Amino acid sequence: MNALLEALILGIVQGLTEFLPVSSSGHLEIAKFILGDESTGEQSLLMTVVLHFATACATIFVFRKDIVELIRGGLSTKRNQHHDYIGKIILSMVPAALIGVFMEDTIESMFSQNLLLVGAALIVTALLLIIADRAQSTERTVSYSDSLLIGIAQAIAIIPGISRSGATISTSVLLKVDRDRAARFSFLMVVPLIFGKMAKDMLDGEGLMMADQTGALLVGFVAAFITGALACIWMIKLVRKAQLRYFGWYCALVGIVAIIYHLS
Repeated sequence: MNALLEALILGIVQGLTEFLPVSSSGHLEIAKFILGDESTGEQSLLMTVVLHFATACATIFVFRKDIVELIRGGLSTKRNQHHDYIGKIILSMVPAALIGVFMEDTIESMFSQNLLLVGAALIVTALLLIIADRAQSTERTVSYSDSLLIGIAQAIAIIPGISRSGATISTSVLLKVDRDRAARFSFLMVVPLIFGKMAKDMLDGEGLMMADQTGALLVGFVAAFITGALACIWMIKLVRKAQLRYFGWYCALVGIVAIIYHLS
């Protein structure tokens, strides 16, 4: 398949699945398998990172007022709730950042269209969502200890098939955090990590090593940004208010199909 068309399809898949608890990385690996993608683990991971970067930019676009408010509050010399919120986001980044730095080779090996891994991880996501769905709704806000636990969930979600938003929102709900606040925190906490990953790759010169992918990466980025922004605007209320078990059943179905296909 033409590389640009493949990148377009992957970008659309990423944009549509990033803001739902169904594992965008897992869907990307399944899509790559179906499309017959033959890129190396490093190339595949680079495309995944760029597509996540695009949806991170879409997140900034959609939550621009919240982010501007956080920045303005953070620049204040007087301690306020914005300082605390920024501190919690920074703390939540630590687990994933450590894994990204010290286990990069292991992570790359996971992005090789391993349908068995993706299928099993999707089933884990399904169970987590179904269990979290039974948690009672509260008005509780995210605490510092909560942010660390949510950050650990985000780190585990590096595995393709474990939904990042599903893991972080479910963990928050199980910790009795208000679902609306849980969704907002989940989407905002990933933005610094994505930008950090892109900055690290640029400093390491890894982006320059993939010059032949520039066109495909650009097409994928644009597709993921546009569809991601539209999906976020249209579906963010659904993510916050809908019953998580429906997404859980969907993940279970896709996971089972992926495993059966791999074993057949």
